[in-house]
Amino acid sequence: MQTPSEIHTIKSISQLMRLLELPAPLHPMIALIDYRNVPMEKFPKGQKISLDFYKISFKTTFKGQIKYGQGFYDFEEGGLAFLKPKQVAFSPEDTENYEGMALYFHPDFVRSYPLGKTINQYGFFSYDVSEALFLSAKEKEIIAGLFNSIAHELNNNIDSFSQDVLVSQLELLLNYSNRFYNRQFITRKAINHDIITALDELLNSYFDEGDSLKNGLPSVKYISSELKLSQRYLSDMLRSLTGLNTQQYIQDVIVEKAKEKLSTTNLSVSEIAYELGFEHSQSFNKLFKTKTKVSPLEFRQSFN
Repeated sequence: MQTPSEIHTIKSISQLMRLLELPAPLHPMIALIDYRNVPMEKFPKGQKISLDFYKISFKTTFKGQIKYGQGFYDFEEGGLAFLKPKQVAFSPEDTENYEGMALYFHPDFVRSYPLGKTINQYGFFSYDVSEALFLSAKEKEIIAGLFNSIAHELNNNIDSFSQDVLVSQLELLLNYSNRFYNRQFITRKAINHDIITALDELLNSYFDEGDSLKNGLPSVKYISSELKLSQRYLSDMLRSLTGLNTQQYIQDVIVEKAKEKLSTTNLSVSEIAYELGFEHSQSFNKLFKTKTKVSPLEFRQSFN
């Protein structure tokens, strides 16, 4: 048996079903399982697991607290979590505190459909498990209905329409998830306000303490890591609340810092670009003009 420090890779849905000692999937590229039927002790607690297919986990009940960003929050109505192929996850430390279902589907199942081209646009597949979608009672009812419809279709005899129906149901599930995530970004304003405040403090500190001189421009990866959020979740949350993704938000802060230096110091444009972390002043000039419609020199002259 593999140790928790090793990654257990599962290449097919059929292989997963065998590992869990469940019947073979009704369709080789899509399966729905009930957590009550899963002997999770097959994987050591904390085992790293990588799937070569998508997973949508629907927790209908969960007792206790769940990590959300940097804090822990109570929720009772259930939630959804998403995994994309090759994303490393961990087997549960405690399998007795939730009930629900898990839907697995292979990329090839949707590849020949429009969903195969657009599935990467559903950013929540790149979120961390700790950034799950928490459902209200009404939302939970809608999601449960979609899972039941998928289960019903899978239990029918497979015919030439089965895949079309299942893909359309899957796309509807993803679209509802998008809607509910957007609601979550908006309704959790206090939590998200704290994240934006922490982001502003992090960026101000980065530029004011000279980290930009030593390390260059702050990257989305660095910012997300410092805030303990996935890159995609942070960008989607910011876009929902500010209209800007993380990269655009960072750029706006850079331009504001540049305006401050241009209007209050005698540093040259090249020196300001260097202090802000740009390797080439031309890149700084281009960003500044894109954001303000004037060049750094023209902006400075407007103060003279």
